[in-house]
Amino acid sequence: MKKILPSFLAVVLLFGLCAAGCGQKEEELTKVTLNEVAHSIFYAPQYAAIELGYFKEEGIDLTLVNGAGADNVMTSLIVGDADIGFMGSESSIYVYNQGADDYFVNFAQLTQRAGNFLVAREPMENFTWDDLKGSTVLGGRKGGMPQMVFEYILKQNGIDPAKDLSIDQSIQFGLTAAAFTSGDADYTVEFEPFATSLELEGSGHVVASLGVDSGYVPYTAYCAQASYMEKHGDIIQKFTNAMQKGIEYVNSHSSEEIAKTIKPQFPETEESTIATIVDRYKEQDTWKNDMIFEESSFNLLEDILDEAGELTARAPYEKLVTTKYAEEAAK
Repeated sequence: MKKILPSFLAVVLLFGLCAAGCGQKEEELTKVTLNEVAHSIFYAPQYAAIELGYFKEEGIDLTLVNGAGADNVMTSLIVGDADIGFMGSESSIYVYNQGADDYFVNFAQLTQRAGNFLVAREPMENFTWDDLKGSTVLGGRKGGMPQMVFEYILKQNGIDPAKDLSIDQSIQFGLTAAAFTSGDADYTVEFEPFATSLELEGSGHVVASLGVDSGYVPYTAYCAQASYMEKHGDIIQKFTNAMQKGIEYVNSHSSEEIAKTIKPQFPETEESTIATIVDRYKEQDTWKNDMIFEESSFNLLEDILDEAGELTARAPYEKLVTTKYAEEAAK
């Protein structure tokens, strides 16, 4: 009994120390809430970073919220329900131009092409944008990147968005695919997985990629309020580090490997379907190699806003974008 007791106490003590250490490790994680504009395979590097534990490696306990639209994401940031927002950077420009003192600064760009596709009723092997003349298209919210990029492409092809076709912007974000299936519109502009879902169910066929036809566009980026960034620059850096790892993983692995990794984020989508969608995005060079939001990209964004009639004044790049966190993460 004398020999057993010390051993038993040692085990108990060791267990207690481990429990205390594990608890302390959990407590060291910083809680961060990220509000995303949509939950889409388009943002695969973000979900890879979550599922592979890159945020935890950086000391972040991440809570992900689907804002279902840029307006909702921005509102959550303004009222303090979220720390970081992920959406089109046009929202930060709108807020700045409205005279906000505590404006929003973009610190990391994720996508460099549009992530939506034009879906038609029937296959169109020789589709041209001229085919849209006289048609009805389910589009996006006025002033949002999906709609503005769509109009930008139309104008680049000599098509007047207001006169040459009818664009229905009354359908709520995320519900256009269902409206297309049950309605009589000729085309719809869809993100994934809705574009591929329409194809799989035989309700539509992808005939064009807005990402390919619009060229390189700073489509989505991460931002935070200037005051939050000033107080929590360390968190912003750690967040960017985690995302850089996610980008590097996606850009160096096969679509099948990526699909397997991010499958928990899309439980209702078949792994093979996820791989198909990821492959479609990889083929059009969707994701940057780093997260540096360059001035030329910001200027192009403002050109698109201006052409869409949504820009009241040019916002200064040096105030609404910082590259120091992305540059450090890319080292």
